[in-house]
Amino acid sequence: MLRKYEEFIASEFSSCVQNTITRLAAEDTYRPFHSALLSEQALFWSRFERSFSTSFGQRVIEKISQAAALSGGAEVATNQQATIVNLSQSQLNSIEDHITGLRTGSRLTNWNADIAAMSAAPPTGDQYQIRVISDLYWTKNGVNNYMSIKTVKPNIDQTAEAKRDLLKLKLADPTANVYYGLYYNPYGESKLDYAWSPPKNIFNFNTDPCILIGKEYWDTLGGVGFYEEVLAIAARVGIITRQQIQGLR
Repeated sequence: MLRKYEEFIASEFSSCVQNTITRLAAEDTYRPFHSALLSEQALFWSRFERSFSTSFGQRVIEKISQAAALSGGAEVATNQQATIVNLSQSQLNSIEDHITGLRTGSRLTNWNADIAAMSAAPPTGDQYQIRVISDLYWTKNGVNNYMSIKTVKPNIDQTAEAKRDLLKLKLADPTANVYYGLYYNPYGESKLDYAWSPPKNIFNFNTDPCILIGKEYWDTLGGVGFYEEVLAIAARVGIITRQQIQGLR
């Protein structure tokens, strides 16, 4: 990883903790029942974890992911990219039928087979221009890449909407790569371990190739071994931030 990207990622990690400390000092609240039932240490860590999760949110992950893509050789990488796609009425209907079938349980998901079937159907009806927003867009070796980045335990509604967008992008540009990304796996290292059930009908999170979780997420962006590099940066920053947190207590 180039030094400039390493320093940028380290700065983002450090800023998350600093913002958390600042927020804790400004937002202490009176919670009489919590205070009566829990220790001061438990209350502190409860407040800290919630505040840190707020700081370490979507914006931070998007910016670090952008840096990862650039570090991995992307010619261009941007967040919140607006793309105008041209799709026919029949293609839009096919996408909606697909999502409805998944949500009602009348259809099973198989990314490759679904894309092949939708792409084979001739587009008919009126043509529409649709605006799609991608959390991360990058080009590498002349190929367009789009990613929807979600929390590691997404709900079914946001997952269904993300799949609509990915299908629109893929049907409009069959040569593009489209991804649904979770930046870590709360159930273990392997994609096969992922077990969050609410959105499971929308994608097969264990086998769909468009799903990137944890190591696969980071290595797709930054190259093989990038996941370990990001964790190493976090560990180095953590030497300092852990001391700052102990001082705060």
